[in-house]
Amino acid sequence: MKISGLRALSPADGRYAEKVNDLRDIFSEFGLIRFRVLVEVRWLQSLADEAAIPELAPLTSVMKDVLNHIVDDFTIDDAERVKKIEATTNHDVKAVEYYIREKLGDGPETGALKDFLHFACTSEDINNLSYALMLRTARSDVLAPKMRDLRNKLNTLAREHADLPMLSRTHGQTASPTTLGKELANVIARLDRVQKQFSKLTILGKFNGAVGNYNAHAVAYPDADWPAITQRFIESLGIEPNPYTTQIEPHDWTAEYAHALMRYNTILIDFSRDVWGYISLGYFGQQVAKNEVGSSTMPHKVNPIDFENAEGNLGMANAMLGHFAEKLPISRWQRDLTDSTVQRNLGVAVAHIVIAQQSLLKGVGKLRINRDAINADVSAAWEVLGEAVQTVMRRYGIPEPYEKLKALTRGQTVTQEILQAFIATLEIPEDEIARLQALTPETYIGLAAQQARDI
Repeated sequence: MKISGLRALSPADGRYAEKVNDLRDIFSEFGLIRFRVLVEVRWLQSLADEAAIPELAPLTSVMKDVLNHIVDDFTIDDAERVKKIEATTNHDVKAVEYYIREKLGDGPETGALKDFLHFACTSEDINNLSYALMLRTARSDVLAPKMRDLRNKLNTLAREHADLPMLSRTHGQTASPTTLGKELANVIARLDRVQKQFSKLTILGKFNGAVGNYNAHAVAYPDADWPAITQRFIESLGIEPNPYTTQIEPHDWTAEYAHALMRYNTILIDFSRDVWGYISLGYFGQQVAKNEVGSSTMPHKVNPIDFENAEGNLGMANAMLGHFAEKLPISRWQRDLTDSTVQRNLGVAVAHIVIAQQSLLKGVGKLRINRDAINADVSAAWEVLGEAVQTVMRRYGIPEPYEKLKALTRGQTVTQEILQAFIATLEIPEDEIARLQALTPETYIGLAAQQARDI
């Protein structure tokens, strides 16, 4: 039954449905069933290649094609058939096995194949690899490309505005100037670090039976090297084997995956709040959409809604990811089922991240730099040069330089004239006096411009 997005319980499938279409075939029930079918079929194909399993002959080219088509041509109709079988079996993984049996049909080669479907497996062998493939695919096909897009957009802005002086604020108070490009470079550097960690995070899987000891495997074929056989199979899927498990893979890597995304999200929340603040200060304007409304009563408003939307969705994602990281590695004795319902929400958390990434891409693209507002702030803040003057005084051994500048500047209005008159009284070389008197808040940016270009 088709359900209108207006009746969706989750905004990811309602209000924001169009923004998360790339995730549907990965995290949906259809996606989970499709990955389960893939794992079951690939395991059957792997067993057929093992000399240690003489009862299962190597696959003919025709049968290889049949099995590959079951995986490659899997459709919504096929998933519906699996669900119909599940209505009878009341077991989702067993329904996948019976579905593959149906697809194989009756033929001279299929009898033995059907007997080796799901051979020595527990359901969690299929499930853990399916979720591993799910999260790996989401990382490579959806999250990483959007991370790169956002990083590249910020990098362009950082380089473009590497030299634009901007007043810093520490504790909300005026502080040594920076440049707009350098502040964006700071965000990029943080994102680069966590994105690198996320991209290199090892995705683990298990395929060692009902309690992780290869019990059924060893009793059926005691001479086979089952750790090596299953290692080859898991690695063929692009996953690293975890040989020490209970019935379930302990989900520690999933917690690491969640924590990496939480750190990424937290950086973007920090960025969203800062940009929101700079919009409020007038440093950034926003491109106006002709028919867009900023307020139901105040027609002048152009709200920073993209950054607010991003912050909200990133917070939702982090709340869920935090629960995944805390809950999934905990399972009573050799297995309980509390992880099952939790894992089904992995896609919801990722959806909130993707929605936020798109909001930020849109929001950053709409930003218009207000150079006049930025320059007006920094050019009026002569008090920030107190740091420069007292540091040069230290170099030349003038006593109590900090205290003297504190008395001159703290809590007082400092003008160019006041500061330059003070500099003229210093017993330091004349060329240093000239250099300090030529200094302005706009030129007191240290190496910020070069740091922004270097990113």
